Order: sequence, then C-alpha cells, then structure tokens
Amino acid sequence: MTDKKTNQLNRRQFLGYSALGLAGLTILPSWTLANGVRLAPSDRVVLGFIGLGQQGCSDFNSFSSCPGVQVVAGCDVESIKRERFKQLVEAWQTKQNMVVRCDMYEFYEDLLNRKDIDAVSIATPDHWHALNTIHACQAKKDVYVQKPLAFTVTEGLDMVKVANSYKCVVQVGSQQRSSKEFQQAIALVRSGAIGHIQTIYSKVGDPPKPFDLPEQPIPNTLNWNQWLGPLNDPAVHYHSDLCPPITLDPPQREKLWGAWRWYRETGNGFTADWGAHMFDIAQAAIGMDGSGPCEFIPKGFGGAQYMTMKYQNGIVMTEQPFRPDNARAQGISFNGTKGWLRVARGYIESSDPSLIKKEERQVGAGQFEVSSPHMQNFIDCVRSRKKPIASIEIGCSTNTLCCIANIADELKRPVKWDPATLCFGDDKEAANHRLYKYQYRKPYSCNS
Repeated sequence: MTDKKTNQLNRRQFLGYSALGLAGLTILPSWTLANGVRLAPSDRVVLGFIGLGQQGCSDFNSFSSCPGVQVVAGCDVESIKRERFKQLVEAWQTKQNMVVRCDMYEFYEDLLNRKDIDAVSIATPDHWHALNTIHACQAKKDVYVQKPLAFTVTEGLDMVKVANSYKCVVQVGSQQRSSKEFQQAIALVRSGAIGHIQTIYSKVGDPPKPFDLPEQPIPNTLNWNQWLGPLNDPAVHYHSDLCPPITLDPPQREKLWGAWRWYRETGNGFTADWGAHMFDIAQAAIGMDGSGPCEFIPKGFGGAQYMTMKYQNGIVMTEQPFRPDNARAQGISFNGTKGWLRVARGYIESSDPSLIKKEERQVGAGQFEVSSPHMQNFIDCVRSRKKPIASIEIGCSTNTLCCIANIADELKRPVKWDPATLCFGDDKEAANHRLYKYQYRKPYSCNS
C-alpha cells in the first residue's frame, strides 16, 4: 500500500477508490518556541489527532501536559468539532508561547500524509480503529489508539501484525495500566500476597443490545458516510446519540458519550467498553497478557448466574459485582487461597489490612479519562522505541476476550477458544460470527 515513487500514502491506496484525488499537503517548518528557542529533535514529538469528540479532547488535555509535545493537526467528520479542537489547541499554543497553528482535516488520510507528524492519537468509534491504526503504521506513524483496540477479533490480530511489521510504537488507551491503585493490585496478586488465585469477580456491565434508535435527519455539518466508513450494516442510520452534537456559541459540549458503543451493530457494549479496563487488569495480574480464557459460558446457560470465563490454569473469572456494598460499580475482586484483594478507580482494599491501607476516593465523571502518566509513557516510548505499558499485543488479547464473550452471549451457548492457536477448533458457527470477522462496506478493505 506504499507508492514506490513518492513513498506517500493516498486515499486511493488506502481504500481502493478509483476517482478520488489527494488534497494538497501542508507541511509545516520545524517547530520552534515563539521566543526562538528550538526543541531538540530527539525531544520533540509532533502529534496529529484523529477523532475530535469528547474523548479526543480529553486525550489532548493529557498529551498537552507532556514536555516536548507539539500538536499540529486534527481530523474529524464533524466540522463543528474540528473548529472546537482548533480553538482548543491554538489557545494552548498561545499560552505556551508556541507558534500558533493547527490544521484541520475531514479525511484522516490527508493528515497521515503529513511528513512532519511523528505520531497520531486515535479516538474514533471502535469500527474505525483498525483502519485508522493500520494506515497510520503504514504511513510510519506511531499510534496511541483508544480502547477497546478493535471491533472484531481478526481486526486486532491484523493490527498487531502491521504494527510489528512497520516497527511502530502502539499504545492502547487502557489507562488503568498507568494508575497507582491498579499497579499496586497487579503487583500484590503477582507476588502471591493473597495466595493462589482461584476466582476473579470482574464487574463491567451488560453486553450490547440490538440497534433501536429512530432515524433522524443528518446535520449538514456531519459527513455521515465517512462516519460509517467500513461499518457494514444497513440497519444503522443516523441518530444524534451516535455522534453527539456540540455548539460553539454558546459553548455546549457533548451531553453523553457516543451511544454507538451500546449497540451490537456499532459496538460491543459494556463488555468491551469497561472490559477493556477491568478484564485487562485481571489478565495482567494473573499473567495472562497475550493469552486469555479457553472457555466462555454465557449468563443463563445451564443456570449460570453470570458470564463465566475459564482459564487453562483453573482460574475462573465471572462478570459479577466485585464488592458486596456496591453491586453496580465497575471493579475487580481477586479471590485467593489466603484472602481477597479488591480494586476499582479510586479504591483498593484487602482482606489482610497489613497488605495495604484501604484507600477510597471519589472519582468525578470523565476525570479518569484524562491520564497524563499513560500518555507520558507513550511519548517516552516513541523516543526510546521500547514497548509501552499497554502495548498493542496486550490490547489485542483483551479485545479478543471481550469479543468472544459477546460471541458466546449472542450464540447463547458455551464457546471454546485456544489462545495459543487463536482458533475455535471445529466450531464453525463461532468462527463465522461477525465479531470474529466481518465484511467491510465497499470500497473499504482491511487487507494488510
């Protein structure tokens, strides 16, 4: 997918279009501070942002606190969000006494053609993650991509293959990996402080439901066709909940997170939205990064009260309340032969008080989405070329777990999976499920 003559990627090569030309490139000169002081090339990391909604703006707020970061471009299918991001970035640049300029794009391929961009931050809906990331790697950009890594199992596997082939640093936005209480919980479980782990209670929430939003007129500020991108389901039509609107005058941000995540046709429900956080930490603590459960039993099958996942080493993880005094809160309880350890955002507690002093604090809505340490880890790895704390391989194994849990739920029966060979054995029904692999809408292709 690389043009040998120019070594640039264009939209025709990305998507197989036959008639679309490439917009003219805008290459900025080397970045300097407004007072004339240059940043050393080894210290400066130039970023572009793809997806400028609520999460994209939160990610910018985190990256903007990392020393040596420059932001030069943003891309979104919604023109009002492009303007909001431009104002946000240029206000920051002014405050930091930087050169003030942030270019906006409607098509992400045009942003990827920028030779001055070192890395991109991707906060698009899940069905765009694979193409955005693969094309960014092929354009030789490092990538920070939001969780969950992908919409399907095979997308995640393809992303790993391409990222490694192009030797790109890819960090998945599972920011709990960089949070104090979760790092402490992982270390304690790994050290054997509560003995051998037997069961894990991991509360994340329900699987997705069928798409049931009524159709609404498409705003003239939104490129709905581009929002859909590779999504191949005729049942999906525009509704403002999928792409929450904003206003600039008066300033009004999104009133909700994009509801695409709650529907089977457009997302993977709480299973992936919160599973990409809680199941991810559970796997890290029991040494299953890069692996996963071998059997998935859906809630209700054979009297099962909760979604159940069994590992080859005998550990059983269930999607159920992790603490008796708060049945709805998302979090994890590790239950071992010597006691238990519970952890959530702003909370950690153990059955053995000597292991850790109980900590509990209020975490405001959206507060945890701003995680500067996680972004700093990515920036550090862009410079050092080391693996980040939430590498693409880790994100892929967690994403695979979430997708297969939903496959079992939709099939309403147990599903067996071999995490070593990455296959369902002779279960053709599971292997043909859309969450394992689905056909992209033409002319999109995920051939890597």
